[in-house]
Amino acid sequence: MSFMDQDSGNTLFPIFIKLDQIHTLLVGGGYVGLEKLEALLKNCPRARITLVAKEILQEEIRELAKAHPSVELIERPFEEKDLDEKDFVVLATDDSKLHENIKTITRNRNIITNVADTPKLCDAYLGSVVKKGDLKIAISTNGKSPTISKRMREYLTEAIPDTENMQELLDNMKEIRDRLKGDFEYKVKMLDKITQEWLEEQKKEE
Repeated sequence: MSFMDQDSGNTLFPIFIKLDQIHTLLVGGGYVGLEKLEALLKNCPRARITLVAKEILQEEIRELAKAHPSVELIERPFEEKDLDEKDFVVLATDDSKLHENIKTITRNRNIITNVADTPKLCDAYLGSVVKKGDLKIAISTNGKSPTISKRMREYLTEAIPDTENMQELLDNMKEIRDRLKGDFEYKVKMLDKITQEWLEEQKKEE
């Protein structure tokens, strides 16, 4: 199958961003703004975020900012200068015209942008996330169904072994990988064998 045959369906390329090494601008101080801020901080508590809002309506936003020194709150209408030195932008207001205007600017300035509930304006989506220790799985429906993403997150959260067991496995695998001698192919085969044995043991315990 050629690459040309694979251009249908979900063509998004999944990546994991180190939010503490970039500067994120979040526009919006209402419920959706709070939801996006919580999602960013849940994934990276040290994320550097500047939140700009004409009015911060959710008190929880202020509480999160107090608990996370890397979060800055600016209570005034958005200004284009807010985009200076920003690497990622999340728009989360109820003003679609404002979103469109900002997206025009970020497109011209090559800043990756997520626009809440407006897939056609998005360069990137904030998917549902399953986290068990250092294991993190992101789920995407190509912007078509957040509900399905949520249900899949719930299913995988239940299906994957609990955080303590998963973290123990990951820590052990790193130790084993560091100790293994031989070429890359040999290491992959050995690690595959160990993980397969672990999965079979988990099935027996269910």
